[in-house]
Amino acid sequence: MNIKFLSILALTIGVSTFCFAGPPPSPTNGGAPGCWPPPCIPIDGGISLLIAAGAIYGGRKLYKNKKEENSL
Repeated sequence: MNIKFLSILALTIGVSTFCFAGPPPSPTNGGAPGCWPPPCIPIDGGISLLIAAGAIYGGRKLYKNKKEENSL
């Protein structure tokens, strides 16, 4: 138990050193943001994949539940 605690503590301290913020980006174009006009966030790519994966997972769970009910 003591070794487990010490290893988790050492891992936490070691990983936390990477969590410090870096320096701010240098201003370009008179301090304008990197892309204009905001928002410049590509929403469609990742969200559509997550929705598709959720639909496939939900369909699979429903199929397995129906199959299990029929076997009883």
